[in-house]
Amino acid sequence: MSDENLQPVFQIQRVYLKDMSLEQPNSPAVFLEQEAPSIEVALDVAAEPLAEGIFESTVTITVTAKVKDKVAFLVEGKQAGIFEARNIPAEQLDPLLGIGCPNIVYPYLRANIADLITRAGFPPVHLAEINFEVFYQQRLQALAEQQAATAAAAAPADGATH
Repeated sequence: MSDENLQPVFQIQRVYLKDMSLEQPNSPAVFLEQEAPSIEVALDVAAEPLAEGIFESTVTITVTAKVKDKVAFLVEGKQAGIFEARNIPAEQLDPLLGIGCPNIVYPYLRANIADLITRAGFPPVHLAEINFEVFYQQRLQALAEQQAATAAAAAPADGATH
C-alpha cells in the first residue's frame, strides 16, 4: 500500500438546497402594519454518512417574523452538502462535519433565505455570521449534561448503603 492512499481527503461533492418553505398566515393585512417585525432565528446542524467516506451535512434555519403577536412570515430553509472525507482521524471527523462543513454550506442558505424573504414582499433579513465552532461546543456541552442527567436519574434514589 502506498503512502498516497493514506493521505487525508476532504472534497465538496455538491452543495444543494434540500428544502425551503414560506408561510405568510396574516397576509395581506400584515403589509399594512407600520411597526417593524421582531425576528427570531433558530439553527440546527446535522451530518450523516451516505456511503464509505461520503457524508451529507445539513444546516437548517428557521426565521420567524412577528408584528405584535401576529406572524408576518415564517421561513424554513435546509441547505445541504455532500462531502468526501477519507483517511481523517476519528477525533477530527466529527468536528469537521460539525464545524467545517456547516461553514461551507451556510453562506448558500443565508443567500437563499434572504432572497425568498425579499421575493415574499418583505424587507430583506440579513442573517448574521455564525461561529459554528461555538455552536458545536455548546451542542457537545448540552449532550454531556443530558447524559449526566440521564445517568443520575437511573441511579438508585435512596442513596442508602447496605
